Amino acid sequence: MSASAVEPRVRAARALSAPSATDRPTVSFELFPPRNPDAAPRLWATIKELESVHPDFVSVTYGASGKTRVTTRALVRRLLQETSLNPIAHLTCVGTSREEITTIVGEFLDEGLRSFLALRGDPPTDQSGWSAHPEGLQTAGELVALLREIEAQRCADSPSQAVRARVRPLSIAVAAFPRGNHATGGTRAQDVASLLAKQEAGADFAITQVFFDADDYLGIVAEAREAGVTIPIIPGIIPTTDPARLLRVQELTGVPVPRDLIDLLGSADDELERHRRGIRASVDLVNGVLDGGAPGVHLYTFNQHHAALDLLEGAHLDGGARTAPDLASRPQDTAPARTPRD
Repeated sequence: MSASAVEPRVRAARALSAPSATDRPTVSFELFPPRNPDAAPRLWATIKELESVHPDFVSVTYGASGKTRVTTRALVRRLLQETSLNPIAHLTCVGTSREEITTIVGEFLDEGLRSFLALRGDPPTDQSGWSAHPEGLQTAGELVALLREIEAQRCADSPSQAVRARVRPLSIAVAAFPRGNHATGGTRAQDVASLLAKQEAGADFAITQVFFDADDYLGIVAEAREAGVTIPIIPGIIPTTDPARLLRVQELTGVPVPRDLIDLLGSADDELERHRRGIRASVDLVNGVLDGGAPGVHLYTFNQHHAALDLLEGAHLDGGARTAPDLASRPQDTAPARTPRD
């Protein structure tokens, strides 16, 4: 189904009446732990702004080989203790033994976390290729299965844990790749097969890698449904306001940025106009996937709130929580590009 084929009245109807908190598409954000103490205040200012639109969850990234394990756990803990947000912790299996993963998961669960995004993960930057730990896991599907095993064992060992698990079931998300997984050289068909395996291992829903054409998302959903994948697939979207960042994301993910989008942003007379053009393009992309049946949107924020919230407002997904944005006061986003990998 082509997004362009959707009748315009669908968008018009959504624009005329903002959905209520109970029936609006899901809204979620990705955050990453601050790289140094000086960045923490800016991150928490962003978190406060993002919290104002009552997102369904926020995901917190986890570096290759668990290199941000301590800071990820600290951020998740603080989100649980000091905000109304529902955090999902990224978890990778690259370079980590099964025993180490079990310990890490136990730490998160003891903090009260009940949601994970299970990823294979990227190799460290000083390692040329991906290889499993000798006593570790090969795939994200195996990681999903291990998470289910850990939860089952905790419930078997403790009746109290079993009750708590009934009240707050463990939720496991996984990644999906609309254009295939560039990191593994996989095709979209191969990723659909992987997604089915992750579903069979116990995954509850998926979040896609970035894409810039609604048909890429709609295409993988159609193929996944044909293959038997029934879990929700949430589109992962970058607010397209910074051409330098988009090109960096292209380099990291292998997902090509449309040349006309780069030209559109690059030809803007000033930063304000570039921001406006980028938000309009992002709103069109969000409308395309929502009109095609997407359950919601997951925004890669790069620990910046301005573009993400302007995008939600433009797509009428902010619940009316914001007043008209003062675009002229927007600071330039400077956080480097980061995207999750399966």
